[in-house]
Amino acid sequence: MTMKINQTTLALVRGDITRERVDAIANAANERLMGGGGVDGAIHRAGGPTIAVECSAIRAKQGGCPTGQAVITTGGNLPAKHVIHTVGPIWRGGDAGESELLASCYRESLRLAVEHGIKTIAFPSISTGVYGYPVAQAAVVALNGVKQFLEAHDGLDEVRFVLFDDVTYGAYENALATMEV
Repeated sequence: MTMKINQTTLALVRGDITRERVDAIANAANERLMGGGGVDGAIHRAGGPTIAVECSAIRAKQGGCPTGQAVITTGGNLPAKHVIHTVGPIWRGGDAGESELLASCYRESLRLAVEHGIKTIAFPSISTGVYGYPVAQAAVVALNGVKQFLEAHDGLDEVRFVLFDDVTYGAYENALATMEV
């Protein structure tokens, strides 16, 4: 499923983000940038040790990455040239600023992409694994956050959401179908 926002194609695909042939993939990282489980672990395993070395240098310089922020490394052995690591919020019931922090993940990742001349980027569904963010709510926040960024900024050719399973894909498909352009 695709949609055009200004000059950028917004696409939903079902698949494995570590296999995407894009300029950058976003990683649902932890604040320590250590490579954990889920998407984070898969990206670190597929990308090899170069990513961990660069994350270690970022930790040494700034102590990690706060929730809602993003940092960039090379892609190591991944088909993508770069990984943008962003830290999503842990779901605490919805009244602890989770939606703003989640939207910030997407905005900050896209800002870094534009700053680095990245034209194509793929996102997973951030915070919907072990961090427990309800997928249907996360899909609305993610897609609206990306839409708002794309309405205000040029420079990206494609923003792709690579969704690992049918339930997550369906939630994003429903959210995109009801979104106004």
